[in-house]
Amino acid sequence: MHPPLTFHMHPMCAEIIEQFLDHPIGKFFGECTELKVKLDRCFQVGVSSFVKRKANFGQSKKLRERLQVLRKEAAENGQ
Repeated sequence: MHPPLTFHMHPMCAEIIEQFLDHPIGKFFGECTELKVKLDRCFQVGVSSFVKRKANFGQSKKLRERLQVLRKEAAENGQ
């Protein structure tokens, strides 16, 4: 199974999705096996980049909070 083949959700995979959708019946006879493998790889790249983005966001949020604490301490000590 794969996620819905929508272009707005997977813009990187648009070319492969178009090719895959051009063969609606061929998939039952093995014509799209190669395309399916390419599509799966493309989805994996998309998912891994999403996971990395989410991890980076979490790290940046922690850093931002730590910087706010340091700024607050510096402002209190400076006065």
